[in-house]
Amino acid sequence: MSTENEGTAVPPAPSAPPVPVDAPTPSAPAAPEGSDRTAPLPPVPPSAPGAQEHTQEQQQQQPHAGSAPDASWPPPAMPSYSDSGAGGAGSGWGSSYQQQPAPKSGRGGLVAAILVAALVAGGLGGGLGYTLAKNNDDNTGSTTVSASTSGGDVKRDAGTVAGVAAKALPSTVTIEAESTSGEGGTGTGFVFDTQGHIVTNNHVVAEAVDGGKLTATFANGKKYDAEVVGHAQGYDVAVIKLKNAPSDLKPLTLGDSDKVAVGDSTIAIGAPFGLSNTVTTGIISAKNRPVASSDGTSSNASYMSALQTDASINPGNSGGPLLDASGNVIGINSAIQSTGSGGLGGTSQSGSIGLGFAIPINQAKYVAQQLIKTGKPVYAKIGASVSLEDSSSGAKITEQGASGAAAVESGGPADKAGLKPGDVITKLDDHVIDSGPTLIGEIWTHKPGDQVTITYERGGKSHTVQLTLGARQGDS
Repeated sequence: MSTENEGTAVPPAPSAPPVPVDAPTPSAPAAPEGSDRTAPLPPVPPSAPGAQEHTQEQQQQQPHAGSAPDASWPPPAMPSYSDSGAGGAGSGWGSSYQQQPAPKSGRGGLVAAILVAALVAGGLGGGLGYTLAKNNDDNTGSTTVSASTSGGDVKRDAGTVAGVAAKALPSTVTIEAESTSGEGGTGTGFVFDTQGHIVTNNHVVAEAVDGGKLTATFANGKKYDAEVVGHAQGYDVAVIKLKNAPSDLKPLTLGDSDKVAVGDSTIAIGAPFGLSNTVTTGIISAKNRPVASSDGTSSNASYMSALQTDASINPGNSGGPLLDASGNVIGINSAIQSTGSGGLGGTSQSGSIGLGFAIPINQAKYVAQQLIKTGKPVYAKIGASVSLEDSSSGAKITEQGASGAAAVESGGPADKAGLKPGDVITKLDDHVIDSGPTLIGEIWTHKPGDQVTITYERGGKSHTVQLTLGARQGDS
């Protein structure tokens, strides 16, 4: 499954409706002297034709195809799946704000005339109503009963959504990243420790990696400059650190994503379309969802075995925490699946359709700790190149690796386990492998040194072998 990283393009300001123009109030004919009749109401003009309806389009998420020379890292020839890369105008979350002019209407005069007539009729009706009510009050005593002005104190328990949000919002930040050329966008992050480290997505801070500007703003409005400590493009995880960090930082409690069950409640916090401190709710709708995503500006993709949620996630939620019902972080919101009229290769801005994907926190925690410690990510690997073409049969080891290298690394884990080019890996432990990206995502949920069981097919027969995962440092 391919998705897009969501970002924060700011929508254009809504157009103002036509302003009614003044029109002379029709005068009522004079009543005969001595008559007690009231003035007749003016006739109401015929209704104006209805306004045309407008629809909003969303962007189509794109399937991904290609081939990777190594299961520990995808090849450079990867398609872009997103409109929300860190690029400039028209590139999703990095897009600049552009005010759009209000649409012109040829029916402004007619609408204004109808409004004037309605106001006149309303004024007369209001005057009559007041007179009748006043006369009634003069004749009889009032029977009006005043409602209570206080409904009592509202108590929000810690386990409620409001209680969780109140505790988590002060530890969630809105991140603004800007490149040296002025391009950038907005995302989200959360406090990882008391030293000022903030965890977010790699694609949120990508623009500021090489000398750009980076800021983090808390829910109370306090803004801090920040710097990138380390970033992992393959995992789509990054760590930044606040400059002159306050001493009262409260890290969010990390949960255990391995214990999450389908149907568990979820709470997402972020800045969708730049609207900071937004809270949405949902459930875990699936686990171990293979996801390959890109920010739209890089040839390399990010792979994850994701938590799927129907909590509303939109451009700008990237990097924000996905919480359980107790307020523990169980994932980092990273990508969305969307649909629209963009078609293959479409780049229009998209929104939530109830399919959001989060990096499991157990994986993100390990990556973040490595980035804080060394500044570089460490990836688990099997030492074999696999095809990234769409498949349902498994991950096939290619005949040749990148740049003419061997498909199976000499002396690597796959080589020691007896795997050969042409073998099709169908399972890793008890997880079914249907493609190369699925295999990579599953491998990266493990740490170097972990022992895994590989099931593969060769010559129409199934085989099972155990191997110990190797390690590769850095994204290059």
